[in-house]
Amino acid sequence: MKSFLLIGLGKFGRTLGQRLLGFGDEVTVVDKDEDIVNSLAPRYTNAFIANCMNIDNLREMDVPSYDACIVAISDDFQASLEITANLKDLKAKRVISRAATEIQNKFLLRVGADEVIYPDRDIAEKLAVRLNSTNVINYIDLDADFSIFEIACPRKWAGHKLIDVNPRKKYGMNILTVKNGDQVLYTLEPDYVFHAEDQLVVFGKTDPIMKFINKTN
Repeated sequence: MKSFLLIGLGKFGRTLGQRLLGFGDEVTVVDKDEDIVNSLAPRYTNAFIANCMNIDNLREMDVPSYDACIVAISDDFQASLEITANLKDLKAKRVISRAATEIQNKFLLRVGADEVIYPDRDIAEKLAVRLNSTNVINYIDLDADFSIFEIACPRKWAGHKLIDVNPRKKYGMNILTVKNGDQVLYTLEPDYVFHAEDQLVVFGKTDPIMKFINKTN
C-alpha cells in the first residue's frame, strides 16, 4: 500500500483517485472547489479544500510523508507550475505533474517535477495506433523507439510453432506472453503452436512492428 497526495479533482484526477483506491492505496485529495471536495470526501483517506498555490496551505498537509504528490490540474497551467514548485520546496519525495504541451513539460521539469504526464496526448497516440490496425488491442509507448503491443495472432501464424515463425529474427519482435481466454502463458516453449484466438503481447521497435501489423490486416 502506498500513500498519495492528489491535487486537482477534474475528470482525470477523479479517475486516477478511484484507480489508486482500487489498489488499496491511501489517497488524500485536494481541490479549491468546495462542492467537489465535499461530494468526494467520504471515499478518501483525507480531503482538503485549499488553494495549493499558497505554500502555507500545503505545509499543513505534511507533504514529505507521501510516496508521491500528483498535480492533476488541467485548466490552469500557472497554478500547476506554482504548486509543483511549492511541493518541491516542501521536500516532496516525488512530484508528478500534468502537461498539455512540450513547453509546459519543460517548465514543469525546470521547477522540479520528477515526472510529467500527457494524458490527452497519450490517449490520442494510442487511438491513432489502434485506428491504423484492427489487430492492435492495446499499446504502450515506452520511449521514442520502443513499444509494447497487444495484438491478435496473425492469421498466417495459426497452426505454426514459435520456433518456425521465429518472430524475433524475421520481424524484430519479442513475444512476452500469450493470452487465450482466461489463460496466460508466462513462458513460451519453442514448440508452442499458435492458435487463431491467441492475443500476443510483443515488444520491439515501434515502426517495424507497426509495418508488420499493417501488412497482416
